Amino acid sequence: MNTFETIFRNGIGVNHDGIHETDIGVQDGRITALGDLSHAAAETLVNCEGLHILPGVIDKQVHFREPGLTHKEDLESGSRGAVLGGVTGVFEMPNTNPLTTTQETFKAKIAAGTNRMHCDFAFYIGGTHENVTELPKLEKLPGCAGIKVFMGSSTGSLLVQDDGGVEAILTAISRRAAFHSEDEYLLEERKHLSVPGETRQAILYGVRQRSL
Repeated sequence: MNTFETIFRNGIGVNHDGIHETDIGVQDGRITALGDLSHAAAETLVNCEGLHILPGVIDKQVHFREPGLTHKEDLESGSRGAVLGGVTGVFEMPNTNPLTTTQETFKAKIAAGTNRMHCDFAFYIGGTHENVTELPKLEKLPGCAGIKVFMGSSTGSLLVQDDGGVEAILTAISRRAAFHSEDEYLLEERKHLSVPGETRQAILYGVRQRSL
């Protein structure tokens, strides 16, 4: 007879092969069996009848505001909220204070998250005009989720609004990149159309995606 630490019994499993009733066997903190485990034994049995069991979610864009704006949120509190919502991994953004654009600021953030965050994590490094020659090295640092490029309405050196700057970054890197693809020139041109407190800024500004 198979024995598990925990069996989640009679749940509705959601997996790559569909949605169906299933038991889930866990051993040493890992899922080791799916299917009918009615004849298996376990130290702990959890009745999941009528409940859906979903794989953990990876949130690929979070802003936990550490360092710099921890009065809003930090790595510990943000990750705690993530796991309470079923998120088991996060990719965090570089627009902190200081910006995450160098090896030093990136490693400091890794150190700040280690043994404090409640889920798996990786951090984006911001791509800028100034660090483009360093990006091939930076993107390969352990824990780097990829290079993040802000093409519109960003802070400090993170703004890369020109096609030449974007092309230079794309030429330099060989791994993952994520883009805020606003048209900064169009945003500036139509800024006078904005209304304080108005929530439909994208419509008012006429934001459109640009391509090289």
